[in-house]
Amino acid sequence: MKVVVAEKPSVAREIAAVLGATARHEGYLEGAGHQVTWALGHLVTLKEPQDYDPALKRWSLATLPFVPDRFGLKLIDEKRAGQQFAVVKRLLRAADEVIAATDAGREGELIFRYIQELAGATGKPARRLWLNSLTEAAIRDALRRLRPLADYDPLYAAARCRSQADWVVGLNATRFYTVRHRDAGGLLWSVGRVQTPVLALVVRRDDEIRGFKPEPFWELLTVYRAVTFKFTGERFTKEADALAALDRVRDQPFVVKGVERKGERDLPPQLFDLTELQRELNRRRGLSADATLSAAQSLYEAKLITYPRTDSRYLTADLKGQVPGVLESLRPLQPEAVGRLDLAKLAFTARIVDDAKVRDHHAIIPTGKVPGDLPPPQRAVFDAVLLRLIACFYPACVKDVTTVTGEANAVPFRARGVRVVDPGWTILYPARADDKKPDEQVLPEFRPGETGPHEPSVKKGETTPPKPYTEATLLGAMETAGKLVDDEELKEALKEKGLGTPATRAATIETLLTRGYIIREGKTVVSTDAGRYLVALIRDRGLKSPELTGEWEARLREIERDRLDPARFMADIVGYTRGIVGGTDAVDESRLGDCPRCGRHVIEGNRGFGCSGWKDGCGFVLWKEYKGGRFDAGHARELLQRRVLFRPPPFEGSEGVILTLSDAGAVLEVRTPQAAPPRTPPAAEAKPPRARRQPKSTATGVEPAAPEAKAPRRKSPKAKPADGTLGPCPLCGATVVEQDRSYGCGGWRNGCKFAIWKTIAGKKVSTRTAQALLKRGVSPLLKGFKSKSGKPFDARLKLEAGAVRFEFES
Repeated sequence: MKVVVAEKPSVAREIAAVLGATARHEGYLEGAGHQVTWALGHLVTLKEPQDYDPALKRWSLATLPFVPDRFGLKLIDEKRAGQQFAVVKRLLRAADEVIAATDAGREGELIFRYIQELAGATGKPARRLWLNSLTEAAIRDALRRLRPLADYDPLYAAARCRSQADWVVGLNATRFYTVRHRDAGGLLWSVGRVQTPVLALVVRRDDEIRGFKPEPFWELLTVYRAVTFKFTGERFTKEADALAALDRVRDQPFVVKGVERKGERDLPPQLFDLTELQRELNRRRGLSADATLSAAQSLYEAKLITYPRTDSRYLTADLKGQVPGVLESLRPLQPEAVGRLDLAKLAFTARIVDDAKVRDHHAIIPTGKVPGDLPPPQRAVFDAVLLRLIACFYPACVKDVTTVTGEANAVPFRARGVRVVDPGWTILYPARADDKKPDEQVLPEFRPGETGPHEPSVKKGETTPPKPYTEATLLGAMETAGKLVDDEELKEALKEKGLGTPATRAATIETLLTRGYIIREGKTVVSTDAGRYLVALIRDRGLKSPELTGEWEARLREIERDRLDPARFMADIVGYTRGIVGGTDAVDESRLGDCPRCGRHVIEGNRGFGCSGWKDGCGFVLWKEYKGGRFDAGHARELLQRRVLFRPPPFEGSEGVILTLSDAGAVLEVRTPQAAPPRTPPAAEAKPPRARRQPKSTATGVEPAAPEAKAPRRKSPKAKPADGTLGPCPLCGATVVEQDRSYGCGGWRNGCKFAIWKTIAGKKVSTRTAQALLKRGVSPLLKGFKSKSGKPFDARLKLEAGAVRFEFES
C-alpha cells in the first residue's frame, strides 16, 4: 500500500480523486492501491522548555540560555491534532511506500519530516510529489515525476535549522527581555528574528515623522503660453534669494532655447508573486495582506488559481502551451481584454518565462476554471490575477515626452510634457486621480528661438516628512529589506528572501497588530507606545536589523546546496543567543557618545551636548534644558549610547515616560505602556503566560519555532447581560463590551485599542456612565476623582478622537 501525506484535507481530496482513492475513511481516503491522508498544516512542532523539565515553566534569568541537547517533537495544541495524527501514524507504519505531498518548499518539507519522525516511520521507502497547481493535469504530471525523498535531505536540513534557530533565539530573547524588564509594567515582551526588525522599520519611520521639522523653501516659476516652467536650479532656502531671482526675470522676455522630444515605453507589469498581489490589492482595494492571502488560498483550494505562496513572478517554459487555453476558457469574464490578443501568437518574453527564476513555485495565474459566485475578497483577488495575466501580453505603453528649455535674462527654466501615443497595457488599468504626476502637462507646439511675455512668480513650500507605512509599502520594505543592509553578501541573500517569506509576511503584520505593537490608522500602520518601548528596550542590533535574517538566509541557502554543515550553523546560533542573554548594558564613561546623524563624537557645551562636526554643518544638539527639567552628562551619555533613557530627569509630564533618541537626532517621549501586551505575574522571577496555540500552517503563524514568543490567548470579553452591548466603538464602530478591567472594543482582534478604564483617577466608572459616554460623547458631572496629590475633584468624562479626557466645569 502506498500512503500519500498531503498538507491539508482539501489538497488530499484533489490528489485522491486523480489516484482513484474514492473510499472515505476516518482521516483518509483509499483506493487503487493508495491511502491518501493529511496533516492540519503544522501538525507537529518543537517541544517547549517545560516539556524537557517542568521546572523550566518558571521564567528565570538563571536558566537562560536554554538549548536542549536534542530537540524533541510533540503535537500542536489543536483539538483535532491527536485524532488525525493517530490515523497518519498508523498508515505510515503499515505502508509499503510513502509519498510526501506537503507543499513544495522549505516549510512543506519540514511539516512532512516532523510528522514522519514523530510517527517513527523514517525507515520507510519514500518519494516526493512536487505540485504547483491542483488541476488534474498538474497532479498527473507531478505523479509521473516523483523523486526519491532523499534528494530533498538538504532542503529539510535547512528547514530544520531555520525552525530550531528561531525557537532558540525567539524563546530565549523573549524570556530574557520579559524578565529583565519586568518593572516595565510587568508586560510580556515578544521578540523574534522577523517580527522585531519589521516592528523596528515601523518605529523608525514613525520616529522620522515625529522628529521631522519642516523647512521652508521657495520655487521660482513662470507661465509662458499657459504652460508652467520651473527654474532649473536648486530650490531657494531663503526668500530674499528667490525674490532677487524674480526681480531678474520680471519684465524680461521669455525665450525658448530648445525643444527635445523622445519616446518612452512603459513595459507591461509582470505576473504576480504573493507579495506583489498583496500590495496590489491593498493599494487598489484596501484589502489587508492577511485577507488577500486568505482569499488566494481559498481560490487555490477551489482550483481557480495556481499555488499562491510563491516568491516568483515568472512561468516555466513547459507552461507556455497551457496559457492560451486558460485565456480562452476565461474569455467570457474579460471579452474585450482577451479579444485584443491573438491567442495563437502570444509573445512569451523573458519577463514572463524564465526557468532559472522559478525555484519552488511559478507565478500566480488562473487555472482556466471558470468561477461561480465568489465572496467579494475572492472575486477581487481572482479578477486581479486574471487581468494581470492578460496585461503581461499587451504591448508597452508608448509616450511622447517633450522637454522645453527656455530662459529669461539668462535665468534657465524647463517644462516637461507627456502625450500618450499608444496606451498599450494601461488601457486595462484606468488611471486614478492620484496617479497623475504633477509635471505631466499637455504642451502646445514650441519652436526654438520663439519669444514673448511671461508671468513669473515665487511659490513658497515646505519640506514634507516621509509617509507612514501602509500595508502595501510595509510589504515592499520587507521584500526589499536588502536595501537596508551594507554587507554585499547579506544584501544578496536578502535579495532572494527579504524579511520573512511571501507566506509569512502577512502573518507577521497581523502578529504585531495582535500584540498591540502596531495599529491600523485608516490605510496606514503606525507603532504604539508598546511597540516603540520594545524597540527601545532591545540592545542587540541584530534583533532589530534585517542583517540577522540576511546572514541566516545566506547560510541556510548553503545548507540547501549541501555546502554547509547544519551542526556548525546551530553552534553559531547558540553562541549568538548566549551573547543576547549575557550581554551588558554598561555605558562607556570615557565618552558621551556618537552623533545619531553623522556618527562623530558628541561634546559638551554650555547649553547643550552637540556634534563635534558642527563646523561641517551637522546641527545635532541635545539641549540641557528640557521642559523644565535638566539633562546632565550622565543622562546625555545614556541617551546617546543606549538611545533610550529609562529614568529621565523630572520634567513636565515625565511620570511613566522614557525618552528615546531617533536616528534623526530627535528626543521622543514614549509612555510606559500599561495596556498593550498581556501582563506577566509580578513575582520576582515571572512565570510565563500560557502560550498560544501553535499555528496550523506557515501561512497563519509567524516564527512558530518559539512557542513562548507568542502572545498568550486573550480572554474573550464578556458582554453586558442586558442587551449584550454598551454602545458602538468611536474608533472603528464595533461593539464595546465589558471586560475585567475596562469597557473595551470587541474589535480588538482587528487591532482596535479603544477602552474606557473601569477605574479612572481613583474613581470607579459604572456601566451606566460608560453607556452615556458612548452614546452622547460626554458623561454627567461625576464626583470623587482624586488628583495625583490626593486632592478630590469633580469632572465630566469626554470622548475626544477615541480618547477619554476630563472636562471641567467653567
